[in-house]
Amino acid sequence: MKWLKKYAVAGKDAGSTTNLSIPTVKWQDIGGLEHAKQEILDIIQSPLQSHSNLKTRSGVLLYGPPGCGKTLLAKAVATECQLNFMSVKGPELINAYVGESERNVRLVFERARQAKPCVIFFDELDALAPNRGASGDSGGVSDRVVSQLLAELDDISNASDDEKDSTSNKGVFVIGATNRPDLIDPALLRPGRFERLVYLGVSKTHEGQLKVLHALTRKFNLANDVNLKILLQNREFNLTGADFYAICTDAFMNAVSRETSEGDISNKQSHQIVVCQDDFEKAFNNITPSVSAVDLERYESLQDSFN
Repeated sequence: MKWLKKYAVAGKDAGSTTNLSIPTVKWQDIGGLEHAKQEILDIIQSPLQSHSNLKTRSGVLLYGPPGCGKTLLAKAVATECQLNFMSVKGPELINAYVGESERNVRLVFERARQAKPCVIFFDELDALAPNRGASGDSGGVSDRVVSQLLAELDDISNASDDEKDSTSNKGVFVIGATNRPDLIDPALLRPGRFERLVYLGVSKTHEGQLKVLHALTRKFNLANDVNLKILLQNREFNLTGADFYAICTDAFMNAVSRETSEGDISNKQSHQIVVCQDDFEKAFNNITPSVSAVDLERYESLQDSFN
């Protein structure tokens, strides 16, 4: 982990709303999403490995229902590509004082340049960069923020090849995340900016669901009777990654309760708790999908419109 640069953040500005870290999420922590992994690697890993003078792509936008792994995927990319990871909550950059919001955006990119190779992850991008003229912002703050963000993305796209130059954007990558790409200013989705849109939805096959479960339970001590394939039989395709995480968490807690009722487990470590098939069955039976069927249909319609 020597590739993390020491980085000080001070003042009540963008520094208090950005988090520079070393992610520990790896590919094996993410079940499925192979298409999304490859698309992001095409944008980020290829320029890092290539010494050509090809124009750098600015970024990628992950979109889809909440709980489908957008943040997790961004962290995994940073880990696998050995990039510093800067997480930014879009709405937190907005400041009521004139000029401060644009300054916050500039500071984010400044700090990313100082920490390069670095990926900036803009969560809730639709709240930071709504369609200009449609935000109902009489002060024009959102419009100015969008303009500043466009300028920064264009600078990345036209980055110089001198990676040692602290003012160069070479080695700075941007990943955005949103549930509603239709609310984002269209100029941000043009070539050279967030030009690659990647949809992350619910698994539509039992094989895909099984990959998610395998990733989530790889550190579990599973009983011999556990058959994840059987657990997924006749299940509908309406569960997000977050739903599966909740199921696995509940299954583990069911195992803790069961072993507690059977005897003293006060000295047991978590990896010694044995999770059985019945623990999972109870967890599945108690889960309520976090995204309704109506909402899923709406998200899939969005996918069709952005393909």
